[in-house]
Parts: sequence; C-alpha cells; structure tokens
Amino acid sequence: MATLSDIGLAAAINILSAFVFFVAFAILRLQPFNDRVYFPKWYLKGLRTDPAHGGLFVSKFVNLDWRSYIKFLNWMPAALRMPEPELIDHAGLDSVVYLRIYLIGLKIFVPIAFLAWAVLVPVNWTSTGLDGALVNNITSSDIDKLSVSNVQSRSERFWAHILVAYAITFWTCYVLLKEYGKVASMRLQFLAGAKRRPDQFTVLVKNIPPDADESVSELVQHFFLVNHPHNYLTHQVVNNANKLAKLVKKKKKLQNWLVYYQNKLERTSKRPEMKTGFLGLCGNKVDAVEYHTTEIDKLSKEIALERDRVTNDTKSIVPAAFVSFKTRWGAAVCAQTQQTHNPTIWLTEWAPEPRDIYWPNLAIPYVSLTVRRLIIAVAFFFLTFFFMIPIAFVQTLASLDGIQKAAPWLKPLISIHFIKSFIQGFLPGIALKLFLIFLPTILMIMSKFEGFGSISSLERRSASRYYLFNFVNIFLGNILAGSAFQQLDTFIHQPANEYPVTIGTAIPLKASFFITYIMVDGWAGIAAEVLMLKPLIIYHLKNFFLVKTEKDREEAMDPGSIGFNTGEPQIQLYFLLGLVYATVTPTVLPFIIIFFGLAYVVFRHQIINVYNQEYESSAAFWPDVHFRIVMALIVSQIILMGLLTTKKAASSTPFLIALPVLTIWFHRYCKGRFESAFVKYPLQEAMMKDTLEQATEPNLNLKGYLQNAYVHPVFKASIDEDEDEDEVYSHKWETESATVATKRQSRRNTPLPSRVSGASSPSLPHVEP
Repeated sequence: MATLSDIGLAAAINILSAFVFFVAFAILRLQPFNDRVYFPKWYLKGLRTDPAHGGLFVSKFVNLDWRSYIKFLNWMPAALRMPEPELIDHAGLDSVVYLRIYLIGLKIFVPIAFLAWAVLVPVNWTSTGLDGALVNNITSSDIDKLSVSNVQSRSERFWAHILVAYAITFWTCYVLLKEYGKVASMRLQFLAGAKRRPDQFTVLVKNIPPDADESVSELVQHFFLVNHPHNYLTHQVVNNANKLAKLVKKKKKLQNWLVYYQNKLERTSKRPEMKTGFLGLCGNKVDAVEYHTTEIDKLSKEIALERDRVTNDTKSIVPAAFVSFKTRWGAAVCAQTQQTHNPTIWLTEWAPEPRDIYWPNLAIPYVSLTVRRLIIAVAFFFLTFFFMIPIAFVQTLASLDGIQKAAPWLKPLISIHFIKSFIQGFLPGIALKLFLIFLPTILMIMSKFEGFGSISSLERRSASRYYLFNFVNIFLGNILAGSAFQQLDTFIHQPANEYPVTIGTAIPLKASFFITYIMVDGWAGIAAEVLMLKPLIIYHLKNFFLVKTEKDREEAMDPGSIGFNTGEPQIQLYFLLGLVYATVTPTVLPFIIIFFGLAYVVFRHQIINVYNQEYESSAAFWPDVHFRIVMALIVSQIILMGLLTTKKAASSTPFLIALPVLTIWFHRYCKGRFESAFVKYPLQEAMMKDTLEQATEPNLNLKGYLQNAYVHPVFKASIDEDEDEDEVYSHKWETESATVATKRQSRRNTPLPSRVSGASSPSLPHVEP
C-alpha cells in the first residue's frame, strides 16, 4: 500500500520526467531537419517551407542560433494565443470542441477540489475510523486517513459528504448545461457561416426497394421527381467498387516507384535494376523502369475492364444513392422526414461530407446490417469479459515458473539477479501493454464490420466501446481484481446485499493505485504526446529509406487526425475517476487537474501545428461526450451510497437516492433541449442561407457543382471536366414539366402531386394518363 511519501516521490519523478520531455521537445523542434515533423500541418497547407540554411553545412541539420534556445518554452504561450474563432477557421469545429472537453475538466474539478479540500479533508483527517480494532483487517496507509474510510461507522460526519455530493452534482450539471448550450450554438453558427459544401444539399438514401421495370438510377430519379418535384436536382447511385479501389491503389504505388526509378535514371544515367521476388530480395533481376512500365500498362487494362464492369453491370449497383437538391431547405425536408408509409424503405439521412465517407461499407446490403451488429455485440461482450484471460496466460508464460516450464535450459540464465528482476518487474506489464496497444485497432475493425458509412460514425462507435472496456477492465477490474468474467461470476454467486459492501470497501483503498495511474498514463502520456518521439523516428526512417518523391515526403510527415476514438475514452476515464473520488478520497483531484491543464496546452499546440483532421462532422460527437460524463456522475453517486452503506450510515444514506433521479432528469432535459441541434438542421437556417445565396449568386451552376461531388474516388479521375455547355444548369426554383416519365406499364407519365392538395400520386393503386 502506497504512503503519502511514496506518492510524493512518484509525483516528483513524473514531474521531472515530464519536464525532461518538454525540454527535449523544445530543443528538437528548433532543429531544421525536424521542422516537417513538428509543423506538418503548415507544410500540408502550403504555408511553410523548409528553413533556410546558409553558411556552414551543419546548419542544415542543427540550429546554431543560441538565442532561440533561451526561450525554449515559448511554444506554451504561443499555443494559447490563437483566438477560438481563428482556431475554428484553422483547424475546424471538431478539433476546437475536442479541446473544450479538457476545459470542462478544469471547470468542473478546480472548484470541486477547493470545496473537497476545504470541507472533506479536515473532516476525514480528524476522524479516527482507521485507528480502531474494527478495521485491523484492512491494510491502510497515510493517504487513506484523508479518505472517507477514516470516518467512524454511524458517524454524523457523513452529512458533510452528502452535502458535498449534492454540491458536486449541481455544479457538474450546471457546467454541462452551459457547455451543451455553448457547443450547440457554436455548431449552428458554424453551419450557418460555413461555405457551400456538397453535404448541405445532399441526402443519403438507403434500402431502395427493387423494381422489375426500372434500374436503381431510374427508380431514384422517378421517386424524387414525383415526391420532391420542386427541390430534386440530381443523384448519384452507389456502386460496389471495392475491388476497383484496390487495383487503383496498387497502380498508384507502382507509379510512385516508377517516378523514383526515372529520377534515379536521370541522376545517374545508369539503368536501375531490381529483383522481382519478395520485397526485391530474390527473383530475376530486371530493368526497373521497363518492369514498372509494363506492370502499370497491364494494371491499367485490368482497371479499365473492372471499371467497365462496375459501370455497366447492374449487380454492382447497391440499393443506395446520394440525392442532391436545389436548396438546403429541400435537403433538410427530405433528410428529416419519412418518405413512404412503409418506414423500412427509402430511408433518408444527411449525407456525410465527401471526405468523411467510408466507401467500402456503402456496398454492404442494408438487410445484413442488423445481423452484423448483433454479431459484433456478442463479440464485444466476450472481448470485454474474457480480455484478461489471454493476458493472464501470457503473463504466466512471462513469469519465472512459466519460463522454467517452457524452457528448462534457460534456468541458469534467469537465476541471474538482473534478469530475474527484469522478468518479474517488466514482462507482465509489457504483455498487458501489448494487448492494449492492439485494442483500438480491434475495436475499429469491429466497427467497420458493423457497416457504418462514415469515418466519424466509425470513430464514435469505437470510442463508445473503448470507454465501456476501460470502465469494466481498468476501473472495475482494478477495484475488484481479476478478469471481468471473474468479477461477473463473483457478483452472480454473491448475495445482493453484499454488493455495496464489496465495492464500498474496495474503492477508497484503490486511491493510491489510481493516483499512480494518472501520473504514469496521464502526465507521462501527455509529455510523450508533445515529444512525438515515435513519429519523429518513423519520419526520418521513411525519409532516409522509402521517400522517393515529394508526394512520398508529404505522406511520411502526415500525422493524421487527432484520434477521437482513442483520445476521448481516455479523457472520460479521468472524469470518472475524478467524480468518484471527489467525495471518497479528494487527494486524487489535484493530480487530475494537472492532467487536464497540461493536456489542454499540449493538444492546443498539436491541433495548431500537427494534426490535420481528415473530416469535419461539426461536433456531432458532443452528445456522446455529455452522456458519458453524466453516466460517470451517476456511477459516483451510486458508489457513494454503497460506501455509506458499509459505514452503516442508515440515517443519512437515503438522502442520496434523490441524486441519481435528479441527474437522470437533467440528462433527459438536455437531450430534449439540445440534442436535436446535433442530428437535425433547422429549416429556418436553411431557408436563410438559400435566400442569401440566391440573392448573391443568381447564376450559380449548382448542378455542375453537385453532380460529381459524391462519385466514388476511383471514378473521379475518368470524369471529363469539360462538360457539354448545353447541360449547364440554370436556376429555376420550380419544376416546369407537368409529367414524369416512367417505365411502369401501369403508371406511364405519372402526374406530379397537386400543388393545391399536395396529394401523392404513387399512393394510388393505379394512375391512368
């Protein structure tokens, strides 16, 4: 059991290591050859070039200006200097709202820490609950004397904890209410002020019913001309082009190598050669330029055949389409309404922006999605509750007994003191870390199998599962010990009245572990985040061995997006720990506050200079963030009730029952008040933008802007940009034709709905011309 001096020593070591990381980062970022690693976003935007290096050759690699090292920590105030509106323009709303999660942590926990240390710490410290004989079977330390464990059973002092719990609940709900309203307002302002984007006019239509007389494209055109006659503009059916995409990707890779060998030929005037076997290490030696030229020609013919098959084969067309409208208002009406009396067909939703689409999943039949999600739900249950079993097996093999049984001949080696200490101290932890490293990838693969059609929805689902996994295996797992399945088995065979006793006894005594966890995983993780040691090494290795062209260099330095699916669940774990231990062991709060403060500064710097968000969802993830914080608050209230039950505070504990009820009511209020802003688009805002656009750009060629916006990326290269001038779209805000052509024998020239009654003709069994 860790004491206060042990935690103080650990804190000092972590602070020193974090400071060393910050100093190393401040020095490395000043070196010219690292500039593309620490400022890649500005290079990708074309706003930064390689630093000029004159004079000595060594200045190309090392910054010789000693004055720049004096203010080596000036990146911190620089990260805070950019105003929020400018940051939204620079990095997008998703990145800015992600930063606000850290700000919420500071807003919630700083006042709570002052209150808890002013009220609860003196109450706990002056009690003598851990000094009596009744608890001599519990191992305690100095830090436990600051927790609620030190308060005697049936004490009147528990009223202080109950009052503080009410104060924490009301303050947290107040901050969440204000923040939900603020983010909703930011989202609406962002959408209202956003430049014209294809997704503002486009709806994704799924589960299009089959028709014997018309193709999917003809059916979509007919349906929307009939039911949205004044707003329908154009559409793009979805093709299953997954195989074609793989061929195009392979061709791009070969073209990149061809450019490399051609550049090499120009530099050396010597024909480059290569081996055709595995990784160029074996096989016949051939001329590299001729080989790649021949392979590209073969692949081009194969791509042409596959493109022709995808374009002309009706089996490659998926019953889904992107339908674009003349106005944002028309798209909003279609996306937010039911199209037919059958709610299972012609399903409409807002189309993701083109960058956000995950094209492989659009080819999945809609009817199989429910089955896929059921399979993944079962798989995730077993992954969560059996996760510790393979880890325990590997850790057993990594133990001294396991190694001796598996390899008896290593016994003299592992008897050496240094090696023995390494095996006992590091191998089990390394085994756990390796499994956790692969966990986000496993969860993302599961989300892709479920069939979500956008990258943002994939990341949100992965984040949700990552949080549940952390809650069960890290929070409950470290409190109750053992695998989640073992915990479940214990609870099943345990009387219900002992549940609060089990959790209430374990929670306070694990405070020292979670303090250490926050310092190691949180503080050290943030310091490692800004140092970017792994991207630094990978970039220089790629630049030295693999970079062949300027495009290769851009790909090597591209850091990707901020990683919402891994970052946000980790933040939520700290919210959970802070809210749970605020009334139980307030000693945890300062460590959490330091984490949120450091993380806010570091990630603000990373968003400004490093991460390049690959899509923009306009903060659509915020309802999930709000819900998880509310759930953490409810968990903290239930745990406090269980803890006071173990203390036999029968007269005061019932007053806590109102807290979960009030918190659930608060969540329902916020959901009804604000959530619609994140799933729907107000018709008033749409009409305002449409009216302004019609007034300022009356001759806008909207059809030309939209008709190729949602074409699969593998087809865009073959689209002829010089379109026929006769097809230029002129703004006419009402449909002129009185009939809509159809191939159905019973409904030729189906009349449009009446402009007076608005009746829909397709609902009639037969319509005569």
